[in-house]
Amino acid sequence: MAVTRSQPPVSEQASHPSGDNRFKLLEATMKKHQYRPDALIEVLHRAQELFGYLSNDLLLYIANSLHLPPSRVYGVATFYHFFSLAPKGEHSCVVCLGTACYVRGAAAILAAAEQTLGIRAGHTTPDGRLSLETARCLGACGIAPTVVFDGAITGHQTPEQVQVWLERLKEKD
Repeated sequence: MAVTRSQPPVSEQASHPSGDNRFKLLEATMKKHQYRPDALIEVLHRAQELFGYLSNDLLLYIANSLHLPPSRVYGVATFYHFFSLAPKGEHSCVVCLGTACYVRGAAAILAAAEQTLGIRAGHTTPDGRLSLETARCLGACGIAPTVVFDGAITGHQTPEQVQVWLERLKEKD
């Protein structure tokens, strides 16, 4: 049976900036889950939703609050692809690398996107405008190769189509 607590020790409550309401909202999520270590994924989801990404300080705060080793929190945050340890861009481009997409040219699409943006997958452009990511499978195999632009799934993509979209984005003010 898991040990539950109604709130973390006072020293942990004081470890976040009191003026940042996001910490209060994160604290409410942890309290809802009774500070149980097995609520780690739910807490990480909420933290990323609130802060946009999971900074090292935020991961340490969560580890302390849930009484978990920082290595475990970091391990979970880096294992799952939907968690980000760096700020995301204003826009996103996700190239599916699932089997159907890969055999229909996803590698060439990814290479074209990397060349156009001057970054590697998993990174954000220096100006913070665009994050380039990959996914193992988007579940849209019938329209492969698939690319997601700002949350909108587009199918039957070519390297040229992706380059045009990315160039247009780079030209915008």
